[in-house]
Amino acid sequence: MAAIDTTRTAYGSIIAVSRFFSGLNALAATLVAWNDARATRRALSSLTDRELDDIGLVRGDIDLVAQSNLIR
Repeated sequence: MAAIDTTRTAYGSIIAVSRFFSGLNALAATLVAWNDARATRRALSSLTDRELDDIGLVRGDIDLVAQSNLIR
């Protein structure tokens, strides 16, 4: 006589799906942060030295400012 085990849960597959979407979410967050840093770097690079001085920056600070957006 055959028996079917109905006490097994589907938690294993739910955890795998959750990890998959968590990984996708982390990838999306990384891409958004990279794009924000790229846009910041591009916007600051387009300013003149005088305009950068008005906001308290020098051209050498642009990469540091853009990188600090990635850390947050």
